[in-house]
Amino acid sequence: MSGGAVAGMGIGTIILVALFTLLTGGDLGDVLQNAGSMTTTSEETTTPNGEYQGSPEEEAQVKFCKQILASTEDVWSAVFRQRYNREYQPPKIVFFTNSVQTSCGGATSAVGPFYCSGDQKLYIDLSFFKQMENQLGAKGEFARAYVIAHEVGHHVEYLLGTLGKAHAQMQSTNKTKANQISVRLELLADYYAGVWAHYEDEAFNSISDADIRSAINCAQKIGDDYLQKQAQGRAVPESFTHGTAEQRMRWLKRGMQTGDMNTTTFTGDYNSL
Repeated sequence: MSGGAVAGMGIGTIILVALFTLLTGGDLGDVLQNAGSMTTTSEETTTPNGEYQGSPEEEAQVKFCKQILASTEDVWSAVFRQRYNREYQPPKIVFFTNSVQTSCGGATSAVGPFYCSGDQKLYIDLSFFKQMENQLGAKGEFARAYVIAHEVGHHVEYLLGTLGKAHAQMQSTNKTKANQISVRLELLADYYAGVWAHYEDEAFNSISDADIRSAINCAQKIGDDYLQKQAQGRAVPESFTHGTAEQRMRWLKRGMQTGDMNTTTFTGDYNSL
């Protein structure tokens, strides 16, 4: 895709055609580039025609997302200085409704939260978290925090060069192998979300057992096998792009338990993930 590569959860709502396309091996680029006319978009929660006016619930979501993003900036800034002797460049966050135009193309809310390396921004539809709770049963503040931390994980992949290398490999191989590389990217972003949680809790003792359960439940509900069974009654493993429910839970927990930046999903046999 021109301008950069997209990485994200690709959840949206299970009744939309875009989701079905993604989960049955369709191209996210096609979904983004064929999104249709763009409507409301925002960077600092403002619209092209004036000041942003959201509902109290939306304003609360915006505030929460910014708080979590600030926490990830603190954690990753420390990790990058200590581990890589370099400064962490944080991503920006864009809140939108219905659809949005990005450096990676156009997208609708059907794709769910995503990260675009072309502009190094996280894109979040303000209705997503309600859909996540009502349609997937993924509730709790830490479940929402995990969603944001996962997208920031893709930004970390971008800064470390992993995202660019992976997308280059995906473009030069067949669909099945490209999907496997995508799974590795998504599980690594889950792992990095866990790494963030590890150091956030280490610094502030801010994550309870209930928080952990809500995040793990969310990871389980966004596994490819779970979503495909919800959408079409069966799972098609060769079309997986994000990992199974078990894989996503396991890699998130591993990051939370270890905080080890030496760990990666890009070593070892694919079936061992």
